[in-house]
Amino acid sequence: MSYTAPVKDMLFGIEHLAHIEQIAQIPGFEDAGLDTAAAVLEECAKFNEGVLAPLNFEGDKNPSSWKDGVVTTTPGFKEAFRQYGEGGWQGLQHPADFGGQGLPKTIGAACIEMANSANMSFALCPLLTDGAIEALLTAGSDELKATYLEKLVTGEWTGTMNLTEPQAGSDLALVRTRAEPQPDGTYKVFGTKIFITYGEHDMAANIVHLVLARVAGAPDGVKGISLFVVPKFMVNADGTLGARNDAHCVSIEHKLGIKASPTAVLQFGDHGGAVGYLVGEENRGLEYMFIMMNAARYAVGMQGIAVAERAYQKAVQYAKDRVQSRPVDGSIAASAPIIHHPDVKRMLMTMRAYTEGCRAMATVAAAAFDAAHHHPDADTRKQNQAFYEFMVPLVKGYSTEMSLEVTSLGVQVHGGMGFIEETGAAQYYRDAKILTIYEGTTAIQANDLVGRKTARDGGQTAKGIAAQIEKTEGELLASGTPAALAMAKRLTAARQALVDVIEFVAGGTKAQPNAVFAGSVPYLMLAGNVVAGWQLARSLLVAESLLQKGQDQAFMRAKITTAQFYAEHILVKAPGLRDSIVEGAASVTELALDAF
Repeated sequence: MSYTAPVKDMLFGIEHLAHIEQIAQIPGFEDAGLDTAAAVLEECAKFNEGVLAPLNFEGDKNPSSWKDGVVTTTPGFKEAFRQYGEGGWQGLQHPADFGGQGLPKTIGAACIEMANSANMSFALCPLLTDGAIEALLTAGSDELKATYLEKLVTGEWTGTMNLTEPQAGSDLALVRTRAEPQPDGTYKVFGTKIFITYGEHDMAANIVHLVLARVAGAPDGVKGISLFVVPKFMVNADGTLGARNDAHCVSIEHKLGIKASPTAVLQFGDHGGAVGYLVGEENRGLEYMFIMMNAARYAVGMQGIAVAERAYQKAVQYAKDRVQSRPVDGSIAASAPIIHHPDVKRMLMTMRAYTEGCRAMATVAAAAFDAAHHHPDADTRKQNQAFYEFMVPLVKGYSTEMSLEVTSLGVQVHGGMGFIEETGAAQYYRDAKILTIYEGTTAIQANDLVGRKTARDGGQTAKGIAAQIEKTEGELLASGTPAALAMAKRLTAARQALVDVIEFVAGGTKAQPNAVFAGSVPYLMLAGNVVAGWQLARSLLVAESLLQKGQDQAFMRAKITTAQFYAEHILVKAPGLRDSIVEGAASVTELALDAF
């Protein structure tokens, strides 16, 4: 059950697709070029391979437990988290002013993938802390930043995101948790929050809860929600920990997967009121919480890529070791490892192509984030922000749906042994399922893609991306190699299908909203399919160029083959998705409700 971080493939994308050396020209990132990326990824790989990966299976067998309000994590997690913080991994992307390393997201994203491949249940704790840090950096007062950020950035404390309540799932307009203002400027918070990842645990001295609640007299709906910092332990003026706050874990969930990650039910205010501190202004809480949510949504997409990579590695190793049946081409006279069988190769190549395509897509999105937030030119920032925002639902939605198919194929490669828990393949399948649900289901990502990211600007951002894809098609045709020409053929058809759907979505949200939104998830899958294929087409062009220069020939040939496979087996699905959306989506709305 070992894990080997795919550092070479990560660096290929960081160098040739995300153009890390251009990012290193941005003020503040001067020391974050390719050499730095390589050094950071190598060290990150050692930590995750040696410390976190060996705890993954143990966490599934011996998950976190709750007793009398206390959560005990899997043996080894607490010590691993101490090492994680001391290694500087929590602060990798965060400002040096608060103890971080200030590296670009382009590098940090690869480290997020490694941690989640090694141990997704563990990695959820720093993932939520990252979101809390981003929210406080953006909207927190100087006092809140001074009190909490350094401890969060260095990993001494952890953070949570408290949105969901028993009666309010994704519909946050129904939030009932209330906050009562106090004479000293604090608030007393009362309510119940559910599905709180690492809402209680024993790995850090304090937990900083970011909680959505309503102040008395606030407007109804989402416009009346505020955001509060509610620490597990109060913080004294000198930074030491004081009394326990009135925030308690009353249970943790028993789950299908990610069993070592404690998912808590938190009760605020049962003993007089939990002390909370307003973040930003009253009634702007959802705006601030979306900072956390967008950071988390991208990271969940990285989780999908991560678990797919882990499942792929395990399936490849099993296929090399498992001897069964003679090859159909007669190349071996006796029974051979199953990796020689064509259908096993097909499954493994599908796993590989999906994973590498989504990794490339996420890497390019990370580079856009870095430019959007740090580039000195305002127009460049604006263009990259639009691109990144369009990409977030694709990274989150497509990559996580992809992970379900890949982890399912991983079980299939193992045959009957894949259905046996002791082999470990089933854990990846179970762990992957939550990724399409939390931080906004696939349908929520798809609705966002339709409404905010496509219809709002009349499809202009989406069409701009299609124009960039068309430019890559021209480069493929100019290359003229058989692999490039075959990729160009498939990419052109896929891009045309995407443009057709963009026109349908941009023009139909008001005229026929049910039909458009019935096709929202297929639209997301189509867009993800095409954008990931576009990045693999770019990879193919780079690999062909480097192959001609004699660089790492086995690796470059594998990149070309993977891109070809994606084009012929995955990208080819795009026109069919287009037809199901434009011609078939309306049929979803035609069946009367009483027929169900």
